[in-house]
Amino acid sequence: MVSLRLTTVMILILLMEMGLNTIIKAANTNGMSNFAYIVYSCALAFCVLLPSTFIYHRKKAPPPITVSIIFRILLQAVLSYAIQIFMYTGIGYSSPTIASALVDLVPAFTFILAIISRMENLNSKLQSCLAKVIGTVVSILGALIMTLYKGMPITIGSLPNKTLGGFSLSQNSDWLLGGFLCAASAFCISLLLIVQTWILKDYPAKLMVTTICCGFVLILSALVGLIAEQNPTAWVLRPDVELVAILYSGIFVGTMRSVVYAWACRKKGPVYVSMFSPLGMVIAIGMGIIFLGDTLYLGSTIGAAIVAIGFYAVLWGQAQEEKMVHEKNGTCNPVSSCSTTPLLQDKRMDV
Repeated sequence: MVSLRLTTVMILILLMEMGLNTIIKAANTNGMSNFAYIVYSCALAFCVLLPSTFIYHRKKAPPPITVSIIFRILLQAVLSYAIQIFMYTGIGYSSPTIASALVDLVPAFTFILAIISRMENLNSKLQSCLAKVIGTVVSILGALIMTLYKGMPITIGSLPNKTLGGFSLSQNSDWLLGGFLCAASAFCISLLLIVQTWILKDYPAKLMVTTICCGFVLILSALVGLIAEQNPTAWVLRPDVELVAILYSGIFVGTMRSVVYAWACRKKGPVYVSMFSPLGMVIAIGMGIIFLGDTLYLGSTIGAAIVAIGFYAVLWGQAQEEKMVHEKNGTCNPVSSCSTTPLLQDKRMDV
């Protein structure tokens, strides 16, 4: 009964998450400024996080914070802001489907970075390690196919200034640029995971770190936005899809998603949470076709399938390693996997 309820809630949260990408795409099409959007959504999230932090620590004070931790959180904030700029701009140039699929590159990128930083050991004699290496390569290959190969349309959406026989150079360039921006966002998420693990190792107050990081992102986004977005009308909030995107992002990303993922991680472990990611691609494709009139292309379908295969290979390898650790320690509690290997699975971060 608990598993059924947890699965239902995870699917609902995933629907909301993919819905955010769809709303952002619609708002971008409507002329929304990504710089103004990030400032307003971060301000709203900070207004939710700040009182929550005070309430949470009203009886138990957080540990004292050092200058070194502050600078690490500042680095985390820079990566968080870069993730949002790359992701939202990439969605504007391509589609939520591409963004959702390329986020599945995070385990692959994180695995590579973890090996480089010696957070992960590479043993070619183990099947689990070979599966993770092969899955990493396959995922990157699938992402390249999605980005570089558009292919013929499978479903026909609203195609202004397009013909079925081909696409203009500017349209292909936008699609290519959008794919690379989404891939860059996935790489920054992997860097963020490395940095956040580094921070929480020495300062485990997660809510305090999240709140301070959100404050830094708000300051950074405001400074960059005022310089980069010089159109005064872009900062005027109107009761349209842009306002919906700001409210949805600030409240949902800052609170509901993190709570549900923490609950799921405690009940089933991070592998269970990560398994819903490929389902996000299916939801994004359906939402894009239904609500945005997107066209489903052959390259997106082939690339998404290859990314999903590689992603599951990485997860299988990670699960096998966790199983060996649990058998060696004589434990089978899925919660322990959350604390021993958070790096490769917990790819959706609050940014």
